Amino acid sequence: MTTQPRSSVPLALSERPYAVALAGMAALAAAMGVGRFAFTPLLPMMLSEGTVSLADGSWLATANYVGYLLGALACVALPWVAPRARQRWHPARLARWGLGATVVLTLAMALPLPWAWPALRLGAGVASALVLLNIAAWCMLRLVALGQPALGGLIFCGPGLGIVLTGLSASAMVAWHWPAAAGWAVFGVLCTGLCAVVWPVVRGLPQASAAARPVLSVNPPGLGVAARGLLTLAYGLSGLGYIVTATFLPVIARAALPAGSVWPDLFWPLFGTGVAMGAALATRAPTTWDRRWLLMGAYLLQGAAIGLSLVWPGVAGFALGSWLLGLPFTAITFFGLQEARRVWPSAGDSFTGLLTAAYGLGQIIGPPMVAWALHRAATPSQGFTQGLLAAAGALVLGAALYAVMVWRWPLQD
Repeated sequence: MTTQPRSSVPLALSERPYAVALAGMAALAAAMGVGRFAFTPLLPMMLSEGTVSLADGSWLATANYVGYLLGALACVALPWVAPRARQRWHPARLARWGLGATVVLTLAMALPLPWAWPALRLGAGVASALVLLNIAAWCMLRLVALGQPALGGLIFCGPGLGIVLTGLSASAMVAWHWPAAAGWAVFGVLCTGLCAVVWPVVRGLPQASAAARPVLSVNPPGLGVAARGLLTLAYGLSGLGYIVTATFLPVIARAALPAGSVWPDLFWPLFGTGVAMGAALATRAPTTWDRRWLLMGAYLLQGAAIGLSLVWPGVAGFALGSWLLGLPFTAITFFGLQEARRVWPSAGDSFTGLLTAAYGLGQIIGPPMVAWALHRAATPSQGFTQGLLAAAGALVLGAALYAVMVWRWPLQD
C-alpha cells in the first residue's frame, strides 16, 4: 500500500495559522461584540418602546457584568477545585459551550418575557467570560505551536468587529422602525454564523510541541504580593472607567443632540472601529517596551475621550470621543494579560483569570453608580455627567497606579 506524500495531504484548519486567528476573532466577535455589547445599541430601542426604563436598563447591564465576573471566577477556580476536570473541560470545549450558550441566550432575549431578561443577561455574561479566557488561551497556544505567535493579537480585533456589525445593524433597524425583539433575533442569527466559522477550527487540545510549549519561569525578583495587588486594582479600575460610556453612549448622545438626528446610532459603530484598529496596532508594540507605560497611556487616552464628550457635547465631540474611547479598549486587555504573565509567570492562567474578575467587578459598579446619580440628579444630563466624571477619575487613578509600579519596580535590564 502506498502512502500519500505528506506535502500533498491538505492541512487541517487547526494547522493553518490564519484560520486559527480568524476563528479566535470570530469567537470574540460573537461572545463580546454580540453577547456582551449588543445590549448597548438595542437599549435606546427598548427605551423608546417602553419595554424597559432607564433604571431597568442599568440593572440589566449590571446582571450581564455580574455574569462576566462569575464566569471569570469559575475559570480561576476550576484548576484548583477540580484539576482532573480541567483535562476534560479544556479551553476548546469551554469556549464552544460558551459560544453555544451565547447564541441561545441572545435569541431568547427576543421573547416577550421581561421577568427572564435579567437571568438571560447574567448567563450571557458568564458565557462571554468563558469564551474570552478560553479562546484566547487555545488560540495563543496553537499559534505558538505553529510558529506564528504574533498573529495572536489579531483575535482581539474580534470585539471591535462585532460591535461595528451590531451597531450598524441597529442603526438600520431604527431607520426601518423594527422592534428591539427583531434586533435580538437578528443578532442571535449573526452569532450562529460566527460560530460556524469557529466550530471546524477550535477542536481538542492546542497540542503545542514540547519545544513550543511555554515553560513556567521563576517569578521575577521583588515582584510579590504588593505588585500583583496593585496590578489587579489598576486593571479593575479600567473596567469601571470605560463601562459608563460603553453602556450608555447612544442614550447620552440621543439626549444631547437634536431629535431625529441619525448620528446617535453611529457613535457605537465608531467605538467598535476604534476597538478593532487599536487591537491591530497593539500587536505591533515591540516586546521590549514596558507594558505599564503602554497601559498608563491607554488609560489616559480613554479618560481624555470621556472628558471630550463632556466639554464638546456635539456631533464632532461625540464622534471623536467614541473612536478614542474604543482605540485602547482591547489593547488594555492585551497588554494587561501580558503584564500579568510577566509579574507572576508561575501562576499560569489563574492570575489572568483573577485580573479578568477584577475587571468584571469594576464593570458591575458602573451601571448602579449611574442609576444612583440619575435618581439624585435634577436632570438626566446631570446624572450622566456625574457618572462620566467618576469614570474618568477611575481611569486617571489607574494610570497613577501604573506610574507607581514603574517607579517602585523598574524593569530589569
